[in-house]
This record gives sequence, structure tokens and C-alpha cells, in this order.
Amino acid sequence: MQKCRLNPKDQLPLDLLIPDLAAVCSYALEESGKQVRPALAYLAFSTITPGSINLVPVSALELIHTYSLIHDDLPAMDDDDMRRGKPSLHKAFDEATAILVGDGLQARAFELLADAPDLSVEQKVRMIKVLAQASGFEGMVGGQYIDIQAVDSDMTLEELQAMHEMKTGALVRASLALGGIAANGTDEQLAALDEYGKHIGLAFQVVDDILDVEGDAEALGKTAGKDAEANKPTYVKLLGLDGAKAEAKRLLQAAIDALEMFGDSADQLRDLARYIVERDR
Repeated sequence: MQKCRLNPKDQLPLDLLIPDLAAVCSYALEESGKQVRPALAYLAFSTITPGSINLVPVSALELIHTYSLIHDDLPAMDDDDMRRGKPSLHKAFDEATAILVGDGLQARAFELLADAPDLSVEQKVRMIKVLAQASGFEGMVGGQYIDIQAVDSDMTLEELQAMHEMKTGALVRASLALGGIAANGTDEQLAALDEYGKHIGLAFQVVDDILDVEGDAEALGKTAGKDAEANKPTYVKLLGLDGAKAEAKRLLQAAIDALEMFGDSADQLRDLARYIVERDR
């Protein structure tokens, strides 16, 4: 995890922005969270081609993720007052500013990919398409829409999984794809990484649901118990707490099994999968 630690603010032209807007962007990015998605991209790259990945496309992932959190926290969406241990952007500033900053971070992410050095035009186009699909109607946006409509409704386990494959899993899988594309991975290698990402993306959400019940708000850096309060469908609601924990372990093993073709070179991806399932925040 530490090898791919980055500061997303380094990818913004803060000195060229309106000073007030630059300050809001800095606030949004100064606590950059767990950086799981950049870690996945970095480790996907190093699993195929040991060495140093260009961190510009990796930064694009964190900008997209941060934009999605800013918008998710808005009153019209999840209505959360805390994010990463401090007031959400719309609470620290205002709703209009939060919407605009989220929009700007999203646009900047694709600008970074288009301008990324040391990558071919074909690689850039593939990355832009992968990230756009994962962020849009086939991914986060579509999954978030289903999530909003699902409040106070009953969902089957299959429907819940399909929703989270879009809302959370799509960007996880895109992270691995970006790293694999940057490393010029084969179709077989990219497919194995995608299978790993499918399982670990769902595991991430299962653990989030568990932590919403068991987690401490201070450790989480956001409000605990929001899902139950909003009567949202969750893995805990459908499977019970013990059942959700068992499902997280099953998904972890499936993710680890998907990496068999890489041998020891994927050990850090296996370790990251264990971290995702065993984390307390």
C-alpha cells in the first residue's frame, strides 16, 4: 500500500485556479483515504511488469473516487455530514461548491489520462474508455441510482450483488484494468485481474456493510449506522452479521484463487485483498 501512496493535489493546477476554488479542492483532497483503487492499479502493473508505474493515470482514479464521494455525501444523495474524519465538502462550504468541485475533479481525471506521458495513444484511449464506463451509467452512476431507488424496498441477494458490482465494483475492476493496460498485459492476464477485481469489489462492499453495523464512527471517519437508519438493503440485512462475515471470507478466497496464474508476483495483490476484508475502517 505504501509504495503507491500519492498526493492527488499534485495533479491539480492549484496555482492557476481561482484562489477560493483552489482552497476547496485542497480541502477535498488533503485527506485522501485508504487509496485502495490507486493501490490496485499500481499492484496490477507490478504483477505483470515489475518496476515503476507512471502515477498520473493512477491519480486519475483517486480524483474520480473523490468526486464520487463528494456527490454521494450531498443531501439529495446519502446526506452524510462527515467524510474522512472531517465535515463533508458541502458542510464545510456549500452544496453548489461541492457539486462544482466534484464535476471539476471528474473532468480533470480524464484530462490526466489524455495527457499521460510514456503511454501510447491506444493505451490512453483504452484507459479513458474503461474509466468512463466504470464511472458512468454502466458503473457508479447506474449503481448509485439503483441504490437510491432501493431505499425502503426488498432486494434479493442477486439484485444486491448486481447493484454493488456497478456502484463499487466497477471502479475497483477499472483500477486493475488501468494498471494492466499500462503494463501491456495480455488478454489472459487482464481477464485474471478482472476476475480478482470482481470478487474483491464485492468483498469491499460486504465489509462496508459490516462496518456500518460494528464500526466506530471515529475510526471510520464517517457516520456509522447510516444504512440501517435509511432502511437500505445490505448484506447484513439479507445474510445476518455472521452470514455477511462468511460471505466476505468466501469472496476473499475467490479473489486469491483468481491470481493463481501469476504465482508469487501477485503476493502484494493477495495481501491487499486480505487488508480489504480485515480492515476496521
